[in-house]
Amino acid sequence: MHVALIQQKYYETKEQTLLVTVKNIEEATQNGAVLIVLQELHQTEYFCQSEDTKFFTYANDFEQDIAYWSQVAKDNKIVLVTSLFEKRTAGLYHNTAVVFEKDGSVAGKYRKMHIPDDPGFYEKFYFTPGDLGFEPIQTSVGKLGVLICWDQWYPEAARIMTLKGAEILIYPTAIGWFEEDSHEEKQRQLESWITIQRSHAIANAIPVISCNRVGFEADSSGVMSGTHFWGNSFISGAQGEMLAHATHQNETILHANIIHERTKEVRDIWPFLRDRRIEAYHCLLKRYCDN
Repeated sequence: MHVALIQQKYYETKEQTLLVTVKNIEEATQNGAVLIVLQELHQTEYFCQSEDTKFFTYANDFEQDIAYWSQVAKDNKIVLVTSLFEKRTAGLYHNTAVVFEKDGSVAGKYRKMHIPDDPGFYEKFYFTPGDLGFEPIQTSVGKLGVLICWDQWYPEAARIMTLKGAEILIYPTAIGWFEEDSHEEKQRQLESWITIQRSHAIANAIPVISCNRVGFEADSSGVMSGTHFWGNSFISGAQGEMLAHATHQNETILHANIIHERTKEVRDIWPFLRDRRIEAYHCLLKRYCDN
């Protein structure tokens, strides 16, 4: 299966950003991609660098956004993974991945479960934790385990998606460096981010697609200088091997071929699921095992 992800920057307005994204989707499709993944909150800047109620207006267009990306998927005859700001009602919003089928229909959606609240990533101000659980989405190109950004640090989420039959793990993400950090600290952060996601591939014998943004985005509040999104989007195989890896600063359309049969081959050799001691894992349901 030919897959592609779109690693790009924000182009100052939603309208201009959409034009660039659609152009990249068309190019990826022309080069054979049947599954295309976009980065987290790809329509706008990463507004969670500060807490400001003005940004809730972005969620007002959720239904129109669904109609727009539905048409893009239909026009290009692709399965498309998007990342949108969902408004359910005033005061109740989600960070939501919507997956579209080749005919433009909605195959399913996932609401981000793990929500960070850290300097420059004030997502708890904007997003209610997801209530749809970890449910893979069935599409014509396979069963997709779609998770979002902060979810990528949690092996439990990857495992549950796998146990429910996901054939690929997909992470739209928006993560970057603060300029104040040292070069060494930046490298540690980046290597940790890549390693944890490749470990999900290895532990579950499942391919992983991770799509990040690039470019510098200023903190609109002025409290911090801003975030330099580090790119490094990648596609790995079922043993964590790198099938494709983008640079840290360039916009790119990253392509790879994923072979579903490879998952079976790897699991037959490395039967991690077989050897799980599920009767001994009760402690995982506690916050901390101190009693």
